[in-house]
Formats: sequence, C-alpha cells, structure tokens
Amino acid sequence: MADRIVFGSDHAGLSLRAEAVRVATAAGFEVEDLGPFSGDSVDYPDFAARVGQAVAEGRARLGILVCGTGIGMSIAANKVKGVRAAHCTTEFEARMARAHNDANVLCMGERVIGLGLGGAVTAAFLAQTFEGGRHQRRLDKIAALDR
Repeated sequence: MADRIVFGSDHAGLSLRAEAVRVATAAGFEVEDLGPFSGDSVDYPDFAARVGQAVAEGRARLGILVCGTGIGMSIAANKVKGVRAAHCTTEFEARMARAHNDANVLCMGERVIGLGLGGAVTAAFLAQTFEGGRHQRRLDKIAALDR
C-alpha cells in the first residue's frame, strides 16, 4: 500500500494545494484532499486541525497545508500534539525539515512561493527521509515539550 498524504488549505492556497496533490500523486503517494473545494473564504485553523489530527492519529504519514503565507497554517498545525509542522519556502528547508526534524506536516504559502517553487518544495519534502541518529535525541526533547 502506498504512503498516505493528507492535504488541506484555505481559500488563498487552492492552486498550490492542487499542485502539491498532483506532485504527490505522480510520485506514487495515496492522496486524501480535505479541501476546501471552492474559493469562498474559510478559516485556516479548521483545515490545519483536520490535517494535523489525521497525521497525529496515524491516518496519514504526512500532511501538507497551504495558505497565503504558510505562517498561519504552521502555527495552527503545531498546536496539535504529535505534529511537527515546518513552514518551508525552499527545497533545502523542506529536505532539512524531514532529514533533521522529521517534520510530518509541510506548510507553504501560495502568495509567497507560487506554484513552480511550491511543487518543487513538495517534491523535496516527500522524497526526503528522516536521518535519525543524533537528530532523534533532539526529537525526543521536542516530544517532551508536549507533555
């Protein structure tokens, strides 16, 4: 079975979310898109919670969230216990978020990075694995902050 990735956005992230879904599907991931499915104004914390809970509960291995800047989604998603959401604007940040921080939710801003770079950031995030080793000790300390 393919790894499951769950997606969400607000009204300002519809196009980049669709591009990220396309990239993940092309890479062989199973995709669940949680919306929204129109351009009507919505509240980004609602979608951050849905994606964060799906990842934290193990219904998806990774999540991807998009809003106008990516900042609000990151703040909201990180409120869900067990989520390590990383706001990334470059491919390097996306790779390091996975390799060193085992980030399980990628947050991007459509108004900041656009579709081309956003697709590349998505691909980098999905292709990278956690390196473990010395980084696990640091993740354990982050997890302790949840308690």
